[in-house]
Amino acid sequence: MPKPPEPKKPKINWRIAGRVVLWTGICASLAFGGRQVHSFMLSDSRFALRCAPRAATCGAIEVHGAVHSNMNRIQTVFAKDIGKSVFEIPLDERRRHLLAVDWVRDASVMRIWPDRISITVEERIPVAFASLPIGGSARHWLALIDEEGVLLTLPPRTRFPLPVLSGISEDQGEAERRKRVEAMQHLLADLGPQAKEISEINASTIEDMRVVTAIEGHAVELWLGNQHFRSRYLNFKSHYREMRQDTQAAVFDLRLDDRILVR
Repeated sequence: MPKPPEPKKPKINWRIAGRVVLWTGICASLAFGGRQVHSFMLSDSRFALRCAPRAATCGAIEVHGAVHSNMNRIQTVFAKDIGKSVFEIPLDERRRHLLAVDWVRDASVMRIWPDRISITVEERIPVAFASLPIGGSARHWLALIDEEGVLLTLPPRTRFPLPVLSGISEDQGEAERRKRVEAMQHLLADLGPQAKEISEINASTIEDMRVVTAIEGHAVELWLGNQHFRSRYLNFKSHYREMRQDTQAAVFDLRLDDRILVR
């Protein structure tokens, strides 16, 4: 009986096998080299973030764009990184911490070869003074507030030509404060050139906006409602001298377009 034919052995493509071996070796070498480089950058003292002892600020931490932000608080974010390699610093985490610093609206953080950190700060822009109640008392203290409803501390020796916004409190969330800021901005935009005559806006109820202004040397409070701010204000100014002869009142209700009521 004839023997069955033996199965053919697969032929090895030595060219392809050589290429696989070559590229495997290259990848392994690159991975090993990458680990060595990474280890070197983390451990070599030339990459360490160093600050002069007892210095007011750290020269290795550059801060750009900070005018009213507290420099000490910004640099304190990197306090635990002093002495470590700049390549070990988690930049995204440090950026999140920077966003919690007063006045900082946005920030970017970069490593500067070989041993420095560069921070660029975008600060918030205040749009009004916020008159904030103290506890349950009738007293108030002033902060600044930006268009997003974020409260900002008053920087020393800096003046801002801004109106005072009342109806704001620390207990309100930023979204609630933002609504009142938007109502204030709408009112001032509608007043146009007369907006600069307004010293205080009460936005306790945004459907019933009230302002304080000085007309002919007299401080008056005007109830403007929620629309027709400019026409109501100009109408009041045109009749104020005549009304002054009959009343010494300081509060006027302008919410009805065809009349002015004394409160």
